[in-house]
Parts: sequence; structure tokens; C-alpha cells
Amino acid sequence: MINPKKIEEMAKQLSDSLPSGLKQFAGEFEERSKQVLQNQLLKLDMVSREEFEVQQHVLLKTREKLEALQAQVNELEKKLNATD
Repeated sequence: MINPKKIEEMAKQLSDSLPSGLKQFAGEFEERSKQVLQNQLLKLDMVSREEFEVQQHVLLKTREKLEALQAQVNELEKKLNATD
């Protein structure tokens, strides 16, 4: 679900932005940043792109069925009103 490559890139960017005096700690900082980022991202209530697309497809199909049913109801109401 969470791309480890992206987390590594973010940790590297944080590490690279350190002042030169702190570069010696960059490796340790990068690892700890990666761990913190992973832990925080795992706490988020997110779904994978694949899950999202599946649900989007289900919603589209449901909407199409609902529209078809609404059209049928409208047609039945017209027939009912015409017989009155």
C-alpha cells in the first residue's frame, strides 16, 4: 500500500537538507526519518490505488443501475398517470 521507495526518497531529501555540520549524522537521521515516516503513514486510514479504482468502478456500475431504475420508475409513473 505504501511505496517504500517514496519513503526512502523523502528521508533522503530530509537528510540532504541538513546543514553541513550535521552531515555526519545524516545516515542515522535518514534511517530514523524513514522509520518515523513509515510509522506515521501506516497510522493513516488510506486505501491502495487498486482498491480505490475497484470501488470507483463499483460506484459507476451502481450509478448506472440506479439511473436505469429511475427511468423505469418514471415510465411506470407515466403509465399509471395516463390510466387515471
